[in-house]
Amino acid sequence: MTTVALDSGVGPLLRSWRERSRISQLELALRADSSARHISFIETGRARPSEEMVLRLAEHLNVPVRERNALLVVAGYAPRYTETALDDPAMGALREGMDRLLQGYDPYPALVVDGMYNVVAANQGIARMTAGVAEHLLAPPLNAMRLTLHPEGLAPRIRNLREWRADLLAQMERQIALVRSAELRGLYEEVAGYPVEPGPGGEEWDAPSSSVPFALPLVIEQDGRLLSFVASIATFNTPMDVTVAELAIETFLPADPGTAAYLRSLAS
Repeated sequence: MTTVALDSGVGPLLRSWRERSRISQLELALRADSSARHISFIETGRARPSEEMVLRLAEHLNVPVRERNALLVVAGYAPRYTETALDDPAMGALREGMDRLLQGYDPYPALVVDGMYNVVAANQGIARMTAGVAEHLLAPPLNAMRLTLHPEGLAPRIRNLREWRADLLAQMERQIALVRSAELRGLYEEVAGYPVEPGPGGEEWDAPSSSVPFALPLVIEQDGRLLSFVASIATFNTPMDVTVAELAIETFLPADPGTAAYLRSLAS
């Protein structure tokens, strides 16, 4: 029987995701309860995958939810995942839950960002940390990367700026490789181009991270004190909405006794 190649384009896209994950056709087939032959036929366009197969392969390849919709459309199916605005009434319970979480975390800084690192919610700990930065950086949409790395933002107060900057840029690079967003690439090029200014006295700040052996700290001047934080990032489990899938909750824990004592004093 002659097989006619399909011009859907989903095969090459799936192959690209598989190669990015560095797994073989056989390994993917075993994960997806299929065969290497069938995976090969899908990738070369000799077979059209069912909607269920597209979703199954996307799940085993850890394809982001937004990109799963794109795969479905290219394969000739309707998008499966909604994209609901965060201010939609349907998101009310989620917003309330995030607000309660952020408030409960105070005085430790905590915020929620979307897929473009725009801040959608933050607590008073973040407000205290960002006090004194340029007003234009605080205007909506407030962007966490601009706020942190801009010479008029937090950057002049970050004592280990070169280390922290390198870590943030590497994080953005990993995200760009995953979602291939032109908008995100533009943001990366913008913040990567910001100059790295010396400290207020002209010194080249570069606090050693060895003072916190378990994680790279954010060492920052605040309220006349030198504070040290380690950051953690949480995302939502098994999201069924593009907006929710791209939200991340970032919290900052005190990394030394002095920072912990200062934060406790704020809560008393």
